[in-house]
Amino acid sequence: MRLQRVAFPMAVLIVAWTFPLLWAGTTNSRRTPVVEAVERVRAAVVNIHSERTIASPNSEELFAHAQPQNRVNGMGTGIIIDPRGYIITNQHVVDDVSVLRVRLSDGNTYNARVLTRDQESDLALLKIDAGRTLPTMPLGTSSDLMVGETVIAIGNAYGYEHTVTVGIISAIKRDVTLNKEMSYKALIQTDASINPGNSGGPLLNINGELIGVNVAIRAGAQGIGFAIPVDAMIHAVADMLSVRKRNGIWHGLVCRDCVGDGEREAGSLARPMSSNAGLARWLVLDRTEPDSPASRAGLQPGDVVVQVADLRIVCSLDLERALIDHAAGESVPVIVRRKGAEQRLDLVMQTMERANPSASDLIWRKLGLRLISVDPEMVTRNNRQLHGGLAVLEINAEGVAAKAGIQRGDILVGLHNWETLTLENVIFVVTHPDLASFNPLRFFIVRGGQIHRGWIPQVN
Repeated sequence: MRLQRVAFPMAVLIVAWTFPLLWAGTTNSRRTPVVEAVERVRAAVVNIHSERTIASPNSEELFAHAQPQNRVNGMGTGIIIDPRGYIITNQHVVDDVSVLRVRLSDGNTYNARVLTRDQESDLALLKIDAGRTLPTMPLGTSSDLMVGETVIAIGNAYGYEHTVTVGIISAIKRDVTLNKEMSYKALIQTDASINPGNSGGPLLNINGELIGVNVAIRAGAQGIGFAIPVDAMIHAVADMLSVRKRNGIWHGLVCRDCVGDGEREAGSLARPMSSNAGLARWLVLDRTEPDSPASRAGLQPGDVVVQVADLRIVCSLDLERALIDHAAGESVPVIVRRKGAEQRLDLVMQTMERANPSASDLIWRKLGLRLISVDPEMVTRNNRQLHGGLAVLEINAEGVAAKAGIQRGDILVGLHNWETLTLENVIFVVTHPDLASFNPLRFFIVRGGQIHRGWIPQVN
């Protein structure tokens, strides 16, 4: 890499030396809002280093027992969203990587694992075990962005860790097509310098709040970069962190994220996102699922969810973060604001299998399988393109699944064209109006670390 010094005209230097008094007493003016914003969030930004192993394109052998391989280094940026080490980044940063390391702002490096990913939103959820509480990124909103307002990007640009750039919002709600497989909707456009390595890093407002996740640049252009709006990120990551998907545990709350005048809309318990913004986030319960833990706990539509366990709640992401470490059967205290007053309720979590015995019974009748959710990592470590699956707990020897070769201990990861992450996914397939046209029904399982496929001759 060639670096070039920038020469300053002598006249400029003479002026600077001739009038030193012009700079006297201006030390405080150097502490700009940009400086304060960067200091506020820097420790919640991580640098991601990855390795991919690819077959050598120079191999002369068409077939071989072991193709020559090359290691390709990659880089990206991540944002700490939970003090236990949960990190959000772009899916393309961690796609098909064999080694993944995260370096914190204090210089400590940790191995990271991919918990789950969302190809459509180009987001991935990582986890590191730092053995201590980590600082997290303050969340802003993308609902009130103004074209022309100052924004800040922080990232691992070309491997230069924690590089800070400043610009403005150039446009909002930009639709961008990357290729035939990937397109983005309603992105934030900025002229803050975004380079390779910035992907997955934060775009901040002047208050040091996250307003977007940097995702792409326009090749060959100057100052045309794009970020996923934070409100879209919160919705996607809350779904990725869902205790139902990760742990097979059901709470039954169906909530809506709100942003606005917190004092007017949600009362004094709504927390402002910053002293300057005048806005607040709060989480409103739209409904409870029938016969769910939430309905039995007494939660009602219109309740503002204020606290779950020890965590204050301001968005749907907080709700899932608060519940991720709680087991089925455990009672979790929930504080809601109802008609202007606080009320404490007790939410008793339960497994999806117990919560929905009718679904389990239907799958048993249709396929002859008893299924249970597994930690997605058990599947993704075998194939990073998969997102989870259902373990076979019991199998009916006379059922169609057994006759197709499925065994106890297999992990069912797909039926027909769909992944099977939950019992609802299986129910969707086996009750589909076009089920007859699916027969024989294709299935995908993980067994002994390998993916196998087969056909179930007839599902009625």
